[in-house]
Amino acid sequence: MMRDPFRAWKLALWTYAGVFFFALYAPLLIIIVLSFNESEITGFPITSLSLRWYRAVLGNQALLSAFGNSVAVGAAAAAICTVLALGLSLAFRHDFRGKGALLNLMLVPVVIPGIIGGIVLLIFFGYAEVTSSLMTTVLVAHVNWVLPFAFLTLYPRVHRFDQTLEEAAMDLGAPPRRIFFSIVLPIIRPGIVATALFSFSLSFDEFIRTVFVVGEKRTVPVQFWTMIVDRLAPELPAMAVMIILVSMAAALLGFSYARRLT
Repeated sequence: MMRDPFRAWKLALWTYAGVFFFALYAPLLIIIVLSFNESEITGFPITSLSLRWYRAVLGNQALLSAFGNSVAVGAAAAAICTVLALGLSLAFRHDFRGKGALLNLMLVPVVIPGIIGGIVLLIFFGYAEVTSSLMTTVLVAHVNWVLPFAFLTLYPRVHRFDQTLEEAAMDLGAPPRRIFFSIVLPIIRPGIVATALFSFSLSFDEFIRTVFVVGEKRTVPVQFWTMIVDRLAPELPAMAVMIILVSMAAALLGFSYARRLT
């Protein structure tokens, strides 16, 4: 039998992959285990398994209020970013003056570090004398952060759309509005739904920019950070698991809708 000359490389690759995935998922597994620990001290050893801290999270009005705030801001940001991304995606199918500059400008929030973006927004709102609140400063910060990802998610779907369908409808006398709502929108609807879900997930988890412009009402990540700074609350692992579940549910739904276009 001939010896595989790449056996050592394959072994090294599998070892690297194993270490990578262990480092990636082991902390998540530890948090899940700690969330069921009944002890008031966050850490090992496990005294006994219990749902005590999940009940504590569900009974904490501050956490529930922060969760509602995150859902409200996330839904608003997702709706705004999806509409803007759809308009931009449809516009970018055509050539126009400043197209490249607009694309680069739109992708700037992705390149700028989050802390720098938060400081810039804080200075801007300060000079504009805008009072910090969820639906003003926080919503603007989230739209500024999420919009590039929403566009990058939706544009490939719109770009692959067969424009001959629109041309055929025009030849039959259909007006542009009828073409969009009867032909274009039904075909790209899975991509729109996926973009909205991805946008919601990004907004729901956003912390760095939010902490600079948040007012009296807090989102879940800001509330989570506050509880860590004040004291290492024992319900934090349970709260983290619930946040992960919400984010994963939105992401998985987005992936399932995105696959309908592939």
